[in-house]
Amino acid sequence: MKLKAIEAPKTMLGMSVELTEETIHERLAKVKANMVQSGIDTLVIYADKEHGANFEYLTGFIPRFEEALLVLSQTNETFLLLGNENMKMAAHARIPNKAIHVPHFSLPNQPMDPFVPLLDLLAQAKLDGAKTIGLVGWKKWTTTTEKNETLFDIPHFIVKAIQDCATDATLISASGVMIGNEMGARILNNANEVAHYEFGASLSSTSILNAMNQIDVGKSEMELAGELARLGQPHTVISIMATGERFQYANLYPTNKKVRLGDKISLTCGFKGGLSSRAGYAVSEAKELPDGQEDYVERVSGPYFNAVVKWLETVKVGYPAADVYQMVEDVLPKERYHWHLNPGHLTADEEWMSSPIYPNSPHTLKSGMIFQIDIIPSVKGYAGVSAEECVALADASLRETIRRDYPELHERIKERRRYLREVLQIDIHEDILPLSNTVAYLRPYLLNKELAFVNE
Repeated sequence: MKLKAIEAPKTMLGMSVELTEETIHERLAKVKANMVQSGIDTLVIYADKEHGANFEYLTGFIPRFEEALLVLSQTNETFLLLGNENMKMAAHARIPNKAIHVPHFSLPNQPMDPFVPLLDLLAQAKLDGAKTIGLVGWKKWTTTTEKNETLFDIPHFIVKAIQDCATDATLISASGVMIGNEMGARILNNANEVAHYEFGASLSSTSILNAMNQIDVGKSEMELAGELARLGQPHTVISIMATGERFQYANLYPTNKKVRLGDKISLTCGFKGGLSSRAGYAVSEAKELPDGQEDYVERVSGPYFNAVVKWLETVKVGYPAADVYQMVEDVLPKERYHWHLNPGHLTADEEWMSSPIYPNSPHTLKSGMIFQIDIIPSVKGYAGVSAEECVALADASLRETIRRDYPELHERIKERRRYLREVLQIDIHEDILPLSNTVAYLRPYLLNKELAFVNE
C-alpha cells in the first residue's frame, strides 16, 4: 500500500436500460418456482415507499406514499391491491393483473368510499380459499432465538385481516422466496438486469467523485451535497455530506455548516443499482491532521485499503462466502478495527437486499450476484474510512452475453478493470465486473485531489 499522485478514474455514465419482457417473465417464473418449492399456494407481497423492492421486482413500480399488496397464486391469478392514487398504475404494471381498490392504503383523511371492509377486499383477491399463504415484507428473518417463519414485517392491520379472511390457512413469513440466499428469486441477475442496475452504480460513483473534487475549505455541506443529486433519479439512501462532527442535534442531512481545515468528512450517495461512499479528512497532507491523528493513514485508511484490495483479489464465482468473511477478519481484525456488519452484501433496487457473507455461512458466491463492497471500520479517535462501491460477479457465459448484448457496458467494464489493474495495481479476478467507476479509488486527504492509494 502506498499513497501516490495518480490519475482519477474516468466518470463513465451508463445508459438507462429498461427491463425486457423476457426478464419480467423470467422473474415471475423464478418466484412461482420458489412458491412451489416452499409449499406456498398464495404469496402476498407488501410494499410501501421504503420497502417496495420485492413488489417492484414484478410490477415495475412502487406505491410511493401509499401501501400496496401483490397477490400471486398457483392458479396464475394475480391481484394488485392499491390505494386511491395508485389505481392508475395497475394498467402500467409489468405483469397482467386484476386491480382491487383498497382505500385503507391511501393517505390520511382521503375518501374511503365506497367503504368495504378490508376483510372483504382480501376475499376478492381469493385469499379466503388459500391453504398456505406466504407473507413477504422486506426482511428474511435470521434470528436464532425465535420462530422465524412466524415473524411478519407487515403492518398488523393487514396481517390481522388476512388471518380473519383465510381462517383455514397457515401463514408463514416468506421473504426468503425473494431474497433468501438458498433460493431467493432476486439474488441472481441476468445480463439485462446487470445493465439495468449499472446505470445507478455508475451514477452514484460519478456523483461521489464530482463531490470529492469540489471539497474545499469554506464550502458548505449543502453546496457540496448538490453534487449528489443527479438526473432527477431517486436515492436509495439518505445522502450524506457531513463535515466535522456528524449527528449534531440528531441531524442526518446536509446543513449550512462549512468545511474547516482538519475536519472529518463523510460522503454517501446511492441510486438503484449501487451506492458509493467516502470518508477522510479535509486536509492536503498528514501534517494538517488533528493532533493525535497524524497516523490516520497507517492506523486506519491504509489497512482498510489493503482489506478492499484483498477482497477484490480473492472473490470470484464459486468462492465460499464464509471464507470471504474470515479473509476480511484476517486482514482487518474486528478486535482492532471494530467493524461488525457483513463485509459485502447484495444490492439491487434497494441499497441492502441481503447477504450470503457472514460467519460460518454455508453459501458460495454465484454468477449474477451484484455486491456492495461494504467494510466499515470504526477506530476511536479517528475519522472513518470508506470506499464502498458496486461490482457484479459473472462467469464466462454471463460475461459473453453482456459483451454481445450490451457492447457499450462491456467497454465501460473493460476500462474500469484496466484502471484497477494498471493504475491501482489490483489484480482482480476476471469474474469481477466493476459497475462503479470508482471501485477501490480512495483519497484519504480530501483536499488533495491527486493523492490516492495504490497497491504497491
